[in-house]
Amino acid sequence: MFQITILFLYLFAALAFTLSRFPKYSARARSLVLAAFFMCSIALVIHGRLLYIVFIAGGGIDLSMASAISLIGLQLGLIGLLGACEPTLRGMSASLILLAAITSLPGMNVNPGVDILSSGTAALSWQLRVHIVTSMFAYGLLAVGAIVALHALLQDRRLRSGQLSSINHLFAPMETNDKLLYAITATGLTVLALSIVSGITFVEDLFAQHLVHKTSLSLLALLLFGILLLGRRFAGWRGKRAVYLYLASFIVLSLAYFGSRYILEAVLGRSWG
Repeated sequence: MFQITILFLYLFAALAFTLSRFPKYSARARSLVLAAFFMCSIALVIHGRLLYIVFIAGGGIDLSMASAISLIGLQLGLIGLLGACEPTLRGMSASLILLAAITSLPGMNVNPGVDILSSGTAALSWQLRVHIVTSMFAYGLLAVGAIVALHALLQDRRLRSGQLSSINHLFAPMETNDKLLYAITATGLTVLALSIVSGITFVEDLFAQHLVHKTSLSLLALLLFGILLLGRRFAGWRGKRAVYLYLASFIVLSLAYFGSRYILEAVLGRSWG
């Protein structure tokens, strides 16, 4: 019941933020925005409560792919809500909240207290808990950057093709997208580096715990994000080159987080830990 409520609250909030950006609904924009903030806030509270039960109250941490995706969805929804405080970002916020709605679905059937890494034999150490949290936060933040990059790419194509319509109100100015993308990249790179360092430091045996591929791909993603920041700082990289490099970096990170895990669990029948 609560899971379906979360889904529809997110969807209605995304729709309300979207409609508030169209001139046709300018007279009702304030009401739409207030309704969107209210619905999204309620969805986040319920979503967060359910994940709290899964991650803490159950006595362990559910590290299944479903719960991880749902946790990232919660982060996307929260960032989308905060971003909507800036009117020009409400179209992008609607995209983030829509993704939060979609990514909340896998977490609807998670089992509280399932500790995948320890296979139910022992509670995770606080060090590994820190590593897990920073890893998920880094991915969620960089996922927001991917949405910003896609918005920038779509907006650039629309402007170059001369497609001028009310839909353009859903996009933030190109300069705003550019600054936002690099701010997210810098912050995400820092958190990702902390996650990788904590993982290498606290994990006992990368080979025995089947984490070599994940760590290697994460390091490659870190390198690519770093190259992007250096290119921005010293070569002034902007536009399509920066967007494509960001998206490529994010794809590598996605393979590290979910691709390697899917192959490990679904194909090889093994698990991390």
